Amino acid sequence: MTKLSVNINKIATLRNSRGGDVPNLLDVARDVQEFGAQGITIHPRPDERHIRYQDAYDLKPIVTTEYNIEGNPIQKFMDLVLDIKPTQVTLVPDSVSQITSNAGWDTITHKSFLQEVIKEIKNSGIRTSIFIDTDLKLIEAAAKIGTDRIELYTEYFASQFQYGNKEVAIKPYTEAAILAHELGLGINAGHDLSISNIEYFKNNIPNLAEVSIGHALISESLYLGLQNVVNMYLHRLQ
Repeated sequence: MTKLSVNINKIATLRNSRGGDVPNLLDVARDVQEFGAQGITIHPRPDERHIRYQDAYDLKPIVTTEYNIEGNPIQKFMDLVLDIKPTQVTLVPDSVSQITSNAGWDTITHKSFLQEVIKEIKNSGIRTSIFIDTDLKLIEAAAKIGTDRIELYTEYFASQFQYGNKEVAIKPYTEAAILAHELGLGINAGHDLSISNIEYFKNNIPNLAEVSIGHALISESLYLGLQNVVNMYLHRLQ
């Protein structure tokens, strides 16, 4: 079964909008795990517009499944993850001003930088993953920089699936996953995956270890309820 890691950034966004502590981020993390999710994901950004750096520390004793912290490895982020030591660190090349992640790493251009960062993280006993597109040359380069896993950036798949082009949409992801597995890389995926497309994606991606889903899952929960939605995802990922 592919593991479901729930990204709770949107819960923090809602909390911050009123300046208080409702909804309570820690309670939501506890509940999501109780409902069956196998991981919690957060993506703190330098402006702390949703997840705050203190949240990352506060969540550490709460997350009893897998704790995945995503972000661009600026010094502040590196200090955070090396101190907390989550289960996994996912490196994402987003700029400070980006609303959301919109591209994977160029593992050829940034080879030396990524090698250095990944080595430092792995020396602390933390599993590493890098956000990446489906370009097979970039997948090959990823295998040479020491990362444990890749996280396939799935926005293209989701947008094409929405317009009925699911066979075209899935093809580059299937090819990327096959190559990644052959090269010894674990395979994660995330971005715009939803109840409507997750089962098709999972069924066509061999050796898919984990998906990280936030925006769609929380949005769907407004209508269907958080517990129902988590279990709907788990059912589709079996």
